[in-house]
Amino acid sequence: MRELLIQPLTPQAFAPFGEVIETQGRDHFLINNGSTERYHRLADVQLGLPGDTAILSIFRAQALEMPRPITMLERHPYGSQAFMPLLGHPFLVVVAPPADQPDPAAICAFYSDGRQGVNYHRGVWHHPVLALHPQDDFLVVDRSGPGNNCDEYFFPVEQQWMLAPMARLEATADS
Repeated sequence: MRELLIQPLTPQAFAPFGEVIETQGRDHFLINNGSTERYHRLADVQLGLPGDTAILSIFRAQALEMPRPITMLERHPYGSQAFMPLLGHPFLVVVAPPADQPDPAAICAFYSDGRQGVNYHRGVWHHPVLALHPQDDFLVVDRSGPGNNCDEYFFPVEQQWMLAPMARLEATADS
């Protein structure tokens, strides 16, 4: 099985898939009589059908066994989906560009430091939540409305990837 290397999550590297939600290096302005910094419009909620609404949810995720084979990806054709960690724990993100089905050669993996969230654009293929902590909470902003907004694709065995061990990420970050 091919090894999928995990890279640090940066706005530039993640741009083909959506936005990184973070305050580091972002413009802000003061509100509330100067007591609050507002980091404005870090991501856009995308809604695709009349009658859609943006909703907030909390997903409580359980860590999955690592190393982890990537056997499937999902996408949301009618709306974006944002994940913001609430407890500050690092997590993994696995994505592929929008297409009728995910291209195994185009899959990328990213490591969030726990202070960064992601907003998947409409139609971007992604793995369900990949928590690294035994139990983790995420604030999720996505779409509610008519129609099936979740497509799943299961890879044949010969197209599956194995997430690289976390030690490989640490070695890459040190070099």
